Amino acid sequence: MALLSVIGFAMIAGMVLVFQTIAAERAEREQVRDTNEVLVELRNVGNAALNAETGQRGYLITLDRRYLEPYETGRQQYQQALDRLRRSVGPDASARQIQLLDRIENLTQVKFSEMDESVALLRSGALLDARTKLLSDEGQEAMVRLRQAIREMEQIEGNLLADAGAETARAEARVLPLLSAVMALLLVTLILGYRLIFRTAQAEARAEQSFALAEARDRADLLASELNHRVKNLFAVILAIVSMSARDEPEAKPVIERISDRIRALLTAHEVTQGTEDEPPASLRNLIETTLAPYRSESLLADVDGPETLLPSKHITPLGLVLHELTTNAVKYGAWANGGLLAVKWQVEDEHLTINWNEDCAISDLEPERQGFGSMLMHSAARQLGGTIDRKFTPDGAAVLIVIPLGDKGR
Repeated sequence: MALLSVIGFAMIAGMVLVFQTIAAERAEREQVRDTNEVLVELRNVGNAALNAETGQRGYLITLDRRYLEPYETGRQQYQQALDRLRRSVGPDASARQIQLLDRIENLTQVKFSEMDESVALLRSGALLDARTKLLSDEGQEAMVRLRQAIREMEQIEGNLLADAGAETARAEARVLPLLSAVMALLLVTLILGYRLIFRTAQAEARAEQSFALAEARDRADLLASELNHRVKNLFAVILAIVSMSARDEPEAKPVIERISDRIRALLTAHEVTQGTEDEPPASLRNLIETTLAPYRSESLLADVDGPETLLPSKHITPLGLVLHELTTNAVKYGAWANGGLLAVKWQVEDEHLTINWNEDCAISDLEPERQGFGSMLMHSAARQLGGTIDRKFTPDGAAVLIVIPLGDKGR
């Protein structure tokens, strides 16, 4: 019960971290949107001032009134752009951002006031005074300071976006180790359950001629049944929590589905160890057939062949996870995704089980570009099994060779 409590606490912590990751990703998307709006309006302010200055100078140099059109357009646009800029920055702006906004607005007004004076002088016929006004440093200094303020504002927005991205990366880095720990705790729970079931079977053999031992056997059966029931309930609760976590978060659905698939693989391995009236417990054939069953059809073919082989209980869970990972890859990327044939064959020799998993399909990019969670899971399973798992990818498909020591309990 203590272990189940630890697992429950770990699951709750995992869900909290998942929600934190989703919140961080949402905050990053909002920051991208806000930063983009601010940068666009900063460029609009700068372009309005630049276009107006270009029109003003063209008019003063050529006396061609057509140059007044970009000047008047810039005058009309700059105040609207400033208003939108303040709304985009929002009420959460820092003190420095507010200071820069005020400076940008003040410098823009100074620049347009200088341009208005020179244009007004020229319209009144004071050409010499207008050009003298143009050659002064007042307008140039205001434009330089305006560009500096805009650049600093852009840099602040870039830093805010970088901080949001870093926070998202930190949140994601916290989630994966905790999910791995939860999976490890589930494996420990299953192993303890299998050990208890094995002890129950031994108690049954000793209690055949003794009433007292019969009572002990009944108690052990009840305990094993209760544990099996609790394990299944735990899986159901975990799957429900994982599914509900993605109900209102569609962007997290792919991650949640991958987690759910691997939890179901653990449940499948657990159910195989319980056996049925027609199938012996811990049967390799039963484990393989159960893993492939949800996907096999007339179009998705699989050739399964090998001698009847009973597996040690400790091998069921890691081997079941490996078979589930291989089956999922075949459905998504391999033979069953490309109209090919899947062949699974095994043999036992010198107390070693050899499983050949072959996918016959003509596809050139079957090999993954990087080592993902599935690859790490198979490496971990190989260590638990005390054997080796080798994967090879060719233009004709994929071949996986699994070698597992069985010992006296393997057959």
